Amino acid sequence: MLYKYRAIDKKGELQKGEIEAASAEEAAAKLRAKGLLFDRLAPAKPSILSRVFKGRRDKIAPNALARISRDLSIYLKAGISIVNAIRLAAAQYASDRKMAGFLSAIATFLDEGKSFSQALENQSVFEIPAFFRQSIHISENGGVLPDVLQELARFIKDLEGIKKQARNALFYPIFIVVMAFFMVIFMMTVVVPQITGMFEQLGQELPPLTRFVIATSDFIGSFWALIVAMIALIMIVHILALKTRPTYRYAVDLFMIKLPILGRITMTTELARFCYMCSVLMQSGVPFVQTIRLAANVQTNVVLSSLFLKAADRLVEGGRLSVALQQSGFAIDTAFVQAIALGEETSELEAILSNLSALYFEENRDRIAIFLSLLEPALMLLVGGLVGFIITAMLLPIFSMSIGA
Repeated sequence: MLYKYRAIDKKGELQKGEIEAASAEEAAAKLRAKGLLFDRLAPAKPSILSRVFKGRRDKIAPNALARISRDLSIYLKAGISIVNAIRLAAAQYASDRKMAGFLSAIATFLDEGKSFSQALENQSVFEIPAFFRQSIHISENGGVLPDVLQELARFIKDLEGIKKQARNALFYPIFIVVMAFFMVIFMMTVVVPQITGMFEQLGQELPPLTRFVIATSDFIGSFWALIVAMIALIMIVHILALKTRPTYRYAVDLFMIKLPILGRITMTTELARFCYMCSVLMQSGVPFVQTIRLAANVQTNVVLSSLFLKAADRLVEGGRLSVALQQSGFAIDTAFVQAIALGEETSELEAILSNLSALYFEENRDRIAIFLSLLEPALMLLVGGLVGFIITAMLLPIFSMSIGA
């Protein structure tokens, strides 16, 4: 756990910070080992959320992890030791209590003689992705830690760029759909009832289309609270089922892959992430089977994740990745399987995976652009059609009276 302290260093300067230790006695011993004379040492008070989710570590922000990896790579290439590099990085996060505590915990474990990967494993502030820890562990043994940290920083940044691109691509369509929903609700609950009162005074028989719109308006006006509650309940059940029901999550992800245009975009995004991840891990020196498993666990689509995990099991038995994917019975991208087979034959799998990731990233950008160019006018037509349908239904009785007159 974390302990807050206030101490005087060897130069007589006041030092404040946090240190990770199993007990107060251990924290005091660590401070004395650093040459600090403390007058205050107490457990850091956890936040309300950390009390509720006791024992769970927060996931570190990808952008923060990428920045730390980049900075550490620069420091290490300049000849600075890993301990001093961590302390230099911690100085940049002095205003961020949690990040400073995380880096302080890493420095403490390094002072005790642990390796960087062991420090990442033992600290209890943030949950570090498995692929990151495994890459650090292998690169430390291979003596290529600065290069791997730089590559990991680029990988995490590019991965976040893909996610941001997808979020930005979906923002406008979602905004249009939400505005259309509220526009229709406003017309059905405010505009239509006012016009309906005029029709009742005239006592004229209304067309079927108008009666349908009025009945729908009455239903929404009477049960709007129930409708909102049902929508909220469906969303909550859907989110909980995705997290707790693997079969439901699998069915949803399989449905996403089978969609006409979005399915290809989903497949391309996942394969690009898989190829990029594999190339980074292979460059770090991670064994190929472990590389496939780590890359599979990074996948957000459980269908493809389970496919690659099963393929990794076949590799343990002495098979090839391309053969395992072909025999899986799942309709994965044929060009992807052929490229994997070529890389296995020529022993250039790392380079081919790196090139595949770049190609898939480019293809994904083009497909998203095409998808948006088709979706935006379709949504505008949908909104216009709904509004026009309601207006037409309300104008039909007026046209009938004009013709009758």
